[in-house]
Amino acid sequence: MLNLIRAPIALVALARWAAERGRARHGGRGAAFDEGRALHHLLDEALGPGMLRPFRLLVPPRRNRGNLYAYALQDAEALRAAAAAHALPDHLSVLSPDRLESKPMPEDWRAEQRLGFDLRLRPVRRLLRCLDGPAGKIDRGAEIDAFLLEALRRHPAAPDGMTEENRTREAVYLDWLAERLLPAAALDRRASRLVRFRRVRVARGERGGRGPEGPDAVIRGTLTVTDPAAFAALLARGVGRHRAYGYGMLLLRPPNRPAPER
Repeated sequence: MLNLIRAPIALVALARWAAERGRARHGGRGAAFDEGRALHHLLDEALGPGMLRPFRLLVPPRRNRGNLYAYALQDAEALRAAAAAHALPDHLSVLSPDRLESKPMPEDWRAEQRLGFDLRLRPVRRLLRCLDGPAGKIDRGAEIDAFLLEALRRHPAAPDGMTEENRTREAVYLDWLAERLLPAAALDRRASRLVRFRRVRVARGERGGRGPEGPDAVIRGTLTVTDPAAFAALLARGVGRHRAYGYGMLLLRPPNRPAPER
């Protein structure tokens, strides 16, 4: 059975733990703290590899504590037992096992059921062949922003081409998401919006080397379940890439009302 987990996280202690383990920064002096990478390693060490996947850290403004939400096959009691066996004292300064909470997720999703969602995602594609970019050739296998990739392919010599076609970043990302929800669910585009976007460079790998720079987006919207079994699997797996680092978790909520037709 899939469970929704809530785990309070002490952010100052997380940053201290990451610094002591050499996981605090990436890409040179002055680079940002990659919370997703730090949490990936801390959760695996304290609870076991892959126990909380996918996950999402939510932090209220100007607070030094946040809530980590995750899907897990174990409930809070089983996770507390895992922490008792595996966690080190410095893990417990970040994550308090006695404050873990869980809720069993439904097992009876219905076809045509409408659900709202809040999703942090990294809408990227991998190149199947080399591509000429504004700063030179982009190698095959590179990870690239889905919006930038469409712009380079459709308008290589026209910087304003996407604007002239009214191909907004939101439209491209909704297309990207709709592809990845299938066949489990259909995206209701009229009730879905890009509510946050920024570009970040992530650290990946055991040494946290200089990783790819790319989009960090949040979409709030509504979907309709089309295949209940596939939808249950999608919830447990997550959406898109970097799911082990804080992206791809479908946090469910009441459905939105569709926007009026224009």
